[in-house]
Amino acid sequence: MCKKFIPYAHGQNIFDVDITFFVSHNIKTLLVDLDNTLDSYRAIEPSKRVLDLKSALDRANIELIVISNNKEKRVSRYAQQLGVRFLFSTHKPFTRRLKKFIKENNIDISSTMLVGDQLITDVLMANNAKLRVLLTEKLVKEDQWTTHINRIFDRPIRRHLAKKGKLVDWRDKL
Repeated sequence: MCKKFIPYAHGQNIFDVDITFFVSHNIKTLLVDLDNTLDSYRAIEPSKRVLDLKSALDRANIELIVISNNKEKRVSRYAQQLGVRFLFSTHKPFTRRLKKFIKENNIDISSTMLVGDQLITDVLMANNAKLRVLLTEKLVKEDQWTTHINRIFDRPIRRHLAKKGKLVDWRDKL
């Protein structure tokens, strides 16, 4: 199995991960996938639990940045309501746009972690960009039609990683 699909840690969802996990790993910047990691792809504004997460991260001096393969209109509206920076049309799993964003914003990758729900896009991109990555399960059952294709490839890889003990729970990394 390709090491590029192995996440640094795994969690059920971002809301179940205690902020102390990020603090203990000296995380200052959290790049979080939008659709099915923070919210449903149908959500046009941040939910209460996303707002609460943002507040908790702010208290811990961790910056939340929304990243997404989705279009500017969807990502910018959501991120602006949340009051965070964002990167749209990221072209995950490719790293060019992400690396450019990181460089332009003087983000230290040693204190940055990416959180996402897909191996094929989020984990692969993070590993190729030399970022630690927290893999989550998807938040809601439904996906955009394009994501269904990724999930076809994601499921057997995820099962294999779980069977081999490569999906290390975030609590085991504290």
